[in-house]
Amino acid sequence: MAETTTLARPYAKAAFEVAKQDNALDQWSKELALASAVAQQPSVSNVLRDPSLSAQQIASAFIDVCRDGLNEKGQNLIRLLAENKRLVLLPEVSALYEILKADQEKSVDVEITAAFKISSEVSQKLANALRSRLEREINLVTKVDQSLIGGAVIRAGDMVIDSSVFGKLTKLAESMKS
Repeated sequence: MAETTTLARPYAKAAFEVAKQDNALDQWSKELALASAVAQQPSVSNVLRDPSLSAQQIASAFIDVCRDGLNEKGQNLIRLLAENKRLVLLPEVSALYEILKADQEKSVDVEITAAFKISSEVSQKLANALRSRLEREINLVTKVDQSLIGGAVIRAGDMVIDSSVFGKLTKLAESMKS
């Protein structure tokens, strides 16, 4: 995974710089998400790895599948990735781009997974607390996972706060084994 991140990073940075220059961060986000979804399709993935096809043929086929979802600069990125045999990196390029975009916009996606449904009042309080702690705008998503037994797990970027009963029981079991 570290290798794919290393290979994808320059493409994500380049796409981000072009998007920032064109004031089109959201447009590039949509285009990269589309290209990523297309690249992950099993039939497309097989074509991307077909050694009998030229980079130009692969890029043209990929752009045709995306139809009007890619502007000229997005199509150029696809051609460049195909030429360098890196189209399979599109999901990672898209993910890295989203991190750069969120950093630029001073926002972070936060996922709260709780054992029970969280009321809108509680989720608003959590969002406000996280906003002040992280000094970023919060895009909050809540999920329910009854296997947590109680409490919640909060994921914000690479930060994870596990205050679930299940998590605490797991830590207790690990400490008893050592």
